[in-house]
Amino acid sequence: MHILVTGAKGQLGTHFRLLAPQSQYDWCFTDVEELDITDAGAVKDYVESKGIGLIINCAAYTNVDRAETDEAVAMRINADAVHNMAEALNHVGGYLIHFSTDYVFGGNKNNTPCTENESPNPTGVYGRTKLAGEEMARQCHSLVFRTSWLYSEYGRNFLLTMMRLTGERPEVRVVFDQVGTPTYAGDLAKAVFTVVESGMYKEHEGLYHFANEGVCSWYDFAHEIAHLSGHSHCRILPCHSNEYPSPVVRPSYSVLDKTKFKQTFNQQIPHWTDALRRCMNNLSLC
Repeated sequence: MHILVTGAKGQLGTHFRLLAPQSQYDWCFTDVEELDITDAGAVKDYVESKGIGLIINCAAYTNVDRAETDEAVAMRINADAVHNMAEALNHVGGYLIHFSTDYVFGGNKNNTPCTENESPNPTGVYGRTKLAGEEMARQCHSLVFRTSWLYSEYGRNFLLTMMRLTGERPEVRVVFDQVGTPTYAGDLAKAVFTVVESGMYKEHEGLYHFANEGVCSWYDFAHEIAHLSGHSHCRILPCHSNEYPSPVVRPSYSVLDKTKFKQTFNQQIPHWTDALRRCMNNLSLC
């Protein structure tokens, strides 16, 4: 089987690149330069010419604030492109693995972890377009994985930003009233890779939540990053979300319940603090 990974230069796509040499299958990796996923004809031609049986879609429009004034582009990438992949895969009887977000719960006032059965209620363009992408993925054989607070050694993310800021500044202010779970892209990629290699994706289509275990605020996350970085000189100060005005109301509590994933695929998920240490150890080796 031939597997296509889109968005291959991003955080998640990069980790699939690292895992691919261990696979029994042949993998293809594309980013926007190699394949415009918003072009339905180009996607169909690529799938058919390369004999693609599975697409792992890591491409996404993820700039939450900018999406508010760039809705058409966000919709094309987060939803229309998923429709293009679903249509192309239907022609060949293929499967789609697609990634979504905790932001589909932005308007929910939760104090318990969100299950897959909970009704989504996004508050901004990013969440709405990602929810639309989930609906498009259901047009073919598919698995959708919602995740949260993704970070890795690669690209631009909260971890790398906090490592830099806490190394440069005497103090950093970070919001404490948004609670969720940081997710190491390497753990998400490895979990999905295991599902693919086992062939279980064919037996268990549907929607799943995956994030690392545990719960924290952005403040807690930043505090742990500074501690592990050895940046004890930098004070991490908690602040309210309204001190950082944004066009989007971000989820105040978007912890994802991973029970369905763990029971279906018989996988354990590492705690976010363990995952963070592994990621930062990898950075120290670079």
